[in-house]
Amino acid sequence: MYNNNNDGGGGGSANGNTMQQRRKTTTRSRSKQQQQQQCTSENVIEKNQTNGAQNERLHFRGSSKDSALSTPLLPRSRSTTSAINSPSPLCCNGGLSILNCCRDVNCHLNAPLRGSVESSRSRRSESRQSSLTATPTTTPKQASPSPTISERSRSCSGSRSRSCSCDGRLVDCHKHSAAAAAASTAAPQFTVNLSIDLFSWTLFLLAFCTRFYKLATPPHIVFDELHYGKYIAHYMRNIFFFDQHPPLGKQLIAGLVSLAGYDGNYTFSRIGAAYAPDVPIFWFRFIPALCGSLLAPAVYRLLLEARLHRWAAALGGLLVVLDNSLLTQSRFVLMESMLLLASTLGIACLLRFQRCRLGSLQWLCNGSAAGVLLACAGAVKYIGFLALALAGYLLCRHLWQLLYDASLTNRQLWMHALSRLLLFVGIPIAVYIGVFYVHFRTLHRAGPHDSIMTSAFQASLEGGLASITSGQPLAVVHGSQITLRHTHGRTCWLHSHAAVYPVRYKDKRGSSHQQQVTCYSFKDVNNWWIVKRPERDDLVVGEQPDVIQHGDVIQLVHGITSRALNSHDVAAPMTPQCQEVSCYIDYEIKMAGELLWRVEILNRNSEGDSWHAIKSEIRLVHESTGAALKFSGRQLPDWGFNQHEVVADRDQVHEDAIWNVEEHRYTKTQDQRERERQLLSAEMIPTKRTKLSFWAKLLELQTKMFWHGKHLQAHMYSSLPHEWPLMDKGIAYWLDSQSSAQIYLLGNVLIWYTASAGILVYATLLAFYAVRRRRLCFDVSQHEWQRFLMAGDTFFVGYMMHYLPYYFVDRTLFLHNYLPAFVFKLLLLCFVVEHLDYLLRRHCSGRGVHLVRVYRLALLLWLLAVGSVFVKFLPLSYGARKMTIEEVRRLRWKDTWDFILQKNYALN
Repeated sequence: MYNNNNDGGGGGSANGNTMQQRRKTTTRSRSKQQQQQQCTSENVIEKNQTNGAQNERLHFRGSSKDSALSTPLLPRSRSTTSAINSPSPLCCNGGLSILNCCRDVNCHLNAPLRGSVESSRSRRSESRQSSLTATPTTTPKQASPSPTISERSRSCSGSRSRSCSCDGRLVDCHKHSAAAAAASTAAPQFTVNLSIDLFSWTLFLLAFCTRFYKLATPPHIVFDELHYGKYIAHYMRNIFFFDQHPPLGKQLIAGLVSLAGYDGNYTFSRIGAAYAPDVPIFWFRFIPALCGSLLAPAVYRLLLEARLHRWAAALGGLLVVLDNSLLTQSRFVLMESMLLLASTLGIACLLRFQRCRLGSLQWLCNGSAAGVLLACAGAVKYIGFLALALAGYLLCRHLWQLLYDASLTNRQLWMHALSRLLLFVGIPIAVYIGVFYVHFRTLHRAGPHDSIMTSAFQASLEGGLASITSGQPLAVVHGSQITLRHTHGRTCWLHSHAAVYPVRYKDKRGSSHQQQVTCYSFKDVNNWWIVKRPERDDLVVGEQPDVIQHGDVIQLVHGITSRALNSHDVAAPMTPQCQEVSCYIDYEIKMAGELLWRVEILNRNSEGDSWHAIKSEIRLVHESTGAALKFSGRQLPDWGFNQHEVVADRDQVHEDAIWNVEEHRYTKTQDQRERERQLLSAEMIPTKRTKLSFWAKLLELQTKMFWHGKHLQAHMYSSLPHEWPLMDKGIAYWLDSQSSAQIYLLGNVLIWYTASAGILVYATLLAFYAVRRRRLCFDVSQHEWQRFLMAGDTFFVGYMMHYLPYYFVDRTLFLHNYLPAFVFKLLLLCFVVEHLDYLLRRHCSGRGVHLVRVYRLALLLWLLAVGSVFVKFLPLSYGARKMTIEEVRRLRWKDTWDFILQKNYALN
């Protein structure tokens, strides 16, 4: 027993020493295993960060068994057991998350976030603090030759607060914030740092020299300067005019030339007419030329905001300088340069806005600037609102991506959405309305375009129609002499004359052979009608006027022929599905006249139940058949003097069935000859104007602008959208009267064709990458893929949005309508050029490096060829020197280019 006890004691001490040794060896083995595990994780990080692997596999979130299988190299120990039981450190898109920086709300790393966002923030802050304490021991970094790591280090955005995104970009945001804090503390107060971008200023100076060179040459009216010059002259004299595009660009030029002393008295008669000596030609063309000069650095800044390299952005600005179409369009009184500048700067500010922190001063300034600039683009030409539509698409896509951000609460997401509505809906509406407010305040005098507007609008202008404002009575009564105007659409008045409908039409249909009733587009004595109660025989207005009310039945007697307005069940001449309208002639053939019409006042809620001149909008319904008096829009043949057809349509609810009284007076005599004499001698003396609200004017003018755009006549230099990408047809702007020198709108052929090829290359790569990524094969880095998608969202979608709608436009189109889409095509070309350079650098190693050098050499040679083509076609852009017929023919590279040649001239 004793020995056993002693042995047991001795054995216990020996066992104790043995246990201590085992603990030490276990501790050593654990430390070795931890070092191996750390090395293994570092190797995994390096493998995920390098780009040498041809195929990368996407790690999906799964069970602990899957995560255990994903680390077969780790030995079985307590540490590995805990690693197996813990979630996989891989994000749901394949990226490693060592610093717990995943922002995807659906990622398995953020599973605890689904319960409480606030608790996740506290845990995330604790983990960040622990990582920050461990940061000094791991500060040394290894430089990687792979372009992916350097690009990822640049992809961290300072505007993204709280965490980084889980898109494979492993960036330590805390280091950036610490560096920024150190920089802010080190910088002295009350200092201003001025940085000058030499690329931007060089592009501006190059564009300025090309745009302002001999800007006042030629001293003649060039192309659409004929129209825009007239509008600017009307601004000078406060005369109302009508144009189908918004007035901001014309207002800017008018304001500048007014400071230069222009009084608006020059008459823009025809294209090619010489300007008067007192017309400041340079200042007329100054703003378009300045905007064209600023377009090159604006494109440069937009490409930088789209995360292109500086050399690619500079290439984009240089291509803008070297394009002949942009040069030509910037040198004359045209609107496209202002439109393009506002659109480009607006999209650039929008891209910067999306990277700013919500509520910061930079966020507010960039968002407000983007909203104002995009609104100005739409206020110059309506095509500019397509850029605003592109901005809406980019904003919606960005909001959709923010929904995956686990660090944003519902309140913050609502703030993002509502602030964007305010900046990109509220600001553009305010700017657009403000432009038209200035327009109406400036143009308060009657002019040559008044007849397009309604009677109420004409009466609101100073010096309007005398018959409207010269003390005419308001209420329409029995015995009123009136003219009925077609209220909406084409300007014309209800008209009749002594001619009758033919007995037979060309299609062998018969007519009533009654007196014709038409709609006539000019003022005429045959437009007068007299309102008559059916039960009364006289036409004189008594001492107590019998006011016509809503729902009253009346007769309309033609003032000159004294025949009543009639309709019956006979097909109309040009619209056989409707009834014919005529003035009744009694042929004594047992066909009684149907002369009764019911007055329906459509806006009686605002104007009352009494029929008033000018403002009451009425519908005349035939009592016998229930058909409404309607302007059909069809033109009668020669027997109808090419006037417009008036019918009676059983479909009463139609805009063309609305009429209003324009001119109005009371009948004072029963004698027919005296009435005719009074109608023929009625004077038209301008008097004071009546009042019409701004909102009523704005609504009417917008309706007319959209409707009137469909009635532009065809032009010999008009073209179709499918002819634009390859520049099949140009536009002759100006021709010298003494030689074949001319200004012809053509782009740089090499740029246009290469940019069209760039569209095809981008679309092909997009399809290729999409299929390969579907098979979990990643040919480019995640950072480059994000840049590729950004270029598609901004440039490719922008090109399609500015180009495809023209296929559905039913109006005359020209090559210059393609320029907004061309700018986006140019931007996409710059990205494609840079992306191809990236692919060559990524996949060409060893001897393949020579392919990169060959590609860059070819790019330089192509750029030299672009400059050569630009110089060759400069005579057609400037029109500054005389040209022989042979010189013009040598520039005709395509048979579809219609140059103008003058054979009979003496070339000095």
